[in-house]
Order: sequence, then structure tokens, then C-alpha cells
Amino acid sequence: MGEILTERSGNVLRITLNRPAKKNAMTSSMYLSMAKILNDAAKDDDVLVVLWDGAGDSFSAGNDIEDFLKNPPGPGESPQAQLASALLNFDKPLVAAVQGVAIGGGTTLLTHCDFVYAGESAKFQLPFVNLGLVPEFGSSWSLPARSGHIRAAELILLGQPFDAKVAAEIGLVTRVVPDEKLLATATETTEKLAAKPPGALQACKRLMKHSQREQIAQAIKVENEEFASRVRSAEAKEAFTAFIEKRRPDFTKAQRV
Repeated sequence: MGEILTERSGNVLRITLNRPAKKNAMTSSMYLSMAKILNDAAKDDDVLVVLWDGAGDSFSAGNDIEDFLKNPPGPGESPQAQLASALLNFDKPLVAAVQGVAIGGGTTLLTHCDFVYAGESAKFQLPFVNLGLVPEFGSSWSLPARSGHIRAAELILLGQPFDAKVAAEIGLVTRVVPDEKLLATATETTEKLAAKPPGALQACKRLMKHSQREQIAQAIKVENEEFASRVRSAEAKEAFTAFIEKRRPDFTKAQRV
């Protein structure tokens, strides 16, 4: 079976991240596959709504570390940038069902969804600064815009985990539900959306995104440039080396900016 599964049910396309043994950590090829699936779905008149979830007990642990170190994203059209572009320009409703781990990209990707249902088990984290990196997928703009600078600073600058209740408070999650009702709740919403007039539905989403599309696109561009620099820095090297060696990083060894 593939690392990303797709299933059509009526006019709803379900996309499932399928690396449960790795907590659905994303590889470069998975970013590219996701971008293609979304771009194809955008042009398919029979797809009206997308449901996005993860196999096993988690949504996504973010970047697969081994693949990430082999293929660090650069500026320009990296696999991550291609997925960001596909999400930014996707005008059909996108509904996410999140359980268990949602770390790094597993959190920031959700900022592009229209509905995010979180199981009570969901745990989120933006650990970028801990790894000598910066946020991605436009989240350096969208998270402060949603929750205010003070709340966003707590999440981005400290990089600490937070639960589904906090995610709902800051506007990242639509609703928190028991894990056993998660998929049914998300599916019910996709079915309601699929019954709406599709032209009007997509026009509503375009209008909602119109005022922020340019800001998010600019944030993605600047983030990608900074990320490409940070991932090659002495700080990031020490952070990832410490992660692999299972020790605390010592940033006094790293070149100061």
C-alpha cells in the first residue's frame, strides 16, 4: 500500500497519510504526492470536498527526520513549497480529522483547512525553534492573525506541546470530540458540504481567503527562504545531532547569529 491513500465516496475525496509505524511522518515524496492529489482534485468537477486524516493512532509527526536530513528543503520550489502552493490555491472545502500526534508540519498544515476536528487524544507542537528552524506553511503569519501575537509567541518561541483544548481556544481546531466519534464527525461535515451548491460553496471560500491570500503567500515565500538558511546553520546541525544522539543540545557550540 502507498504512503498516501485516496478513496472516493460520492463527491468526497478522502486522503489518508499512511505511515502509521512512523506516526505518518512526511517525506519529500509524500509532499509532492499530496500536492499532485490536491491539484488534481481542484480540477476534478466530481470532487466537491476533501477529507484529510492519518492512519493509525496519529495525524502526522511532521517531517521524517531521516528523509529531511537527506533532502533538506531549499528556497524556491521545494516539495514543501509545492504543497503549500496547492493548499493556498485550493478553493474546495478541506476537512481534517486529527488524532494523536500532530507535530511541526502536522500542525502548520492544518492552518490551511476549513474544518479541523480533533480527537481528545490530539497533541500539537511547533518545535521549530528547538531544532534551530522557523515555522512553515505560512503559519508565522496565520497563527498570530488567529490567536494574537502573545498566544502565538507562546507556541512558536517556546515550542512546547499543547493539547486539543488549547488548539480550539486559539482557533486552530473547530471542535474537540471523543476519539471514537472523530471520523464520523468529520465525515458528517463533508457530507453536509457536498450537498451544498458547489459553485456558491467555492465562491464563499474564495471570498473568505481573498483578503489573506497575498499575506499568506508572502509569508510562505519568506519562511521558505529563512528555513533554507536555518536548516543549514550550525544551530540546526547541533539540534539534529543531539536529537539523533538522544541528548540535550548545547547551542553554545553553535555559531551565534
